[in-house]
Amino acid sequence: MTLPSVSPRRVVITGIGAVSPVGLTAVETWEALKAGRSGIGPITRFDVTECPVKIAGEVRNFDPLRPLAQPVFPRGVGAQPVTAAFSPKDAKKFGRFTHLGCVAGLEAYVDSGLDLHRAAIASERIGVNLGVGLGGLPEIADTYEIWRCEGFRKISPFFIIQLAPNLLSGQLSLLLDFRGPNMAVSSACATSGHALGEAAAAIVRGDADVMFSGGAESTLMPLSIGAFAKMRALSKRNDDPTRASRPYDASRDGFVLSEGAVVFVLEEFEHAYRRGARVYADMVGYGASADAHYLSSLAPEAEGSRRAMQLALAHSGLKPAEIDYVSAHATSTLSGDTEETAAIAAVFAENKNNLAVSAVKSMTGHLLGGAGAMGALAAVLAIRDGVVPPTINLENIDPACAVSGLNFTPQQAVHRPIRATLANCFGFGGTNASMVFTAP
Repeated sequence: MTLPSVSPRRVVITGIGAVSPVGLTAVETWEALKAGRSGIGPITRFDVTECPVKIAGEVRNFDPLRPLAQPVFPRGVGAQPVTAAFSPKDAKKFGRFTHLGCVAGLEAYVDSGLDLHRAAIASERIGVNLGVGLGGLPEIADTYEIWRCEGFRKISPFFIIQLAPNLLSGQLSLLLDFRGPNMAVSSACATSGHALGEAAAAIVRGDADVMFSGGAESTLMPLSIGAFAKMRALSKRNDDPTRASRPYDASRDGFVLSEGAVVFVLEEFEHAYRRGARVYADMVGYGASADAHYLSSLAPEAEGSRRAMQLALAHSGLKPAEIDYVSAHATSTLSGDTEETAAIAAVFAENKNNLAVSAVKSMTGHLLGGAGAMGALAAVLAIRDGVVPPTINLENIDPACAVSGLNFTPQQAVHRPIRATLANCFGFGGTNASMVFTAP
């Protein structure tokens, strides 16, 4: 296979925002991940009396109207400032996934320091690619019930805006006056990995100098919980929620459905350098592949996932031995963890003794369309802080995973120098994405 030559346009990360089951900001989220704190608990969003699964990773105490500490001026100092992601009037127009994603996106914007330089940056050079896996599923169910009970006259005129996955990208671009490429990716649980990879590619091509990218999801409602439970995909540890998500453990019984959003600011290096931006990491590699095997499970030994990792490494120019940490997809399903483990072990066969692997879903649960971006957050901030977040609840490793010889960072974070990382995300439909990050 012949790969394109390395582009002179270097892509770096200059801002991060997050809203998750373990924290309402990126800082809170990362501190919880390092500390090994679980965000899984009893479902409070609806009556679970008849529901077979009664636990989830809810974002608690979330307020889409939360004001910024200081206003920002994306349209110039003389124009109307932005003081929050939503006004009370606007918040009613959108679905919860858009609420989560825009709050995270606004945090990333503030974190990046771009607002101080907007007068010198053409809005046409800033774009958005935010992924959403299932879109406004709760809003669809709620509106259907309104129609069924009260008829056509009661359907909200904002219904389509509430459910369409691309409305998150659209609303963030409207909020912050981004007029560059504007799109959304939807590829199940690989969604935000693909969004990040394609956003970086837009910068490499020269279509934009800055891209806001990541993913969001909010599908905690009876229909989705019931459907995943019917597939036997969810953990039923209803009486022990914080220990329910247990990747690689011999007693794992499925994943925990969660919600949240993670947004990154990707920026061309020279553009970031000229404005004196703080750089978290370089995004140096991205690989995408398909299993062409089965719609809802990985190929044997995660063959397609292995190729995604190999492509990401090839594009990065790094050897497997140069990767210090893999932020794994690891959902806590029986076959998924085992197959991904085999793929990681194959790709990093010569580096297993020095490689750290961990699964942050043990703490956050599975954010579906936001999962890849959450894994990337761990991969990026591990580089900055020299910390590998743990895989909690790993008490008795599955022999099928242990045979790989990999170090899954059980129970406690490990402090060590981290120069380069790889993050995985895989989804239904046999779709895979891997990303490589390095120290700036």
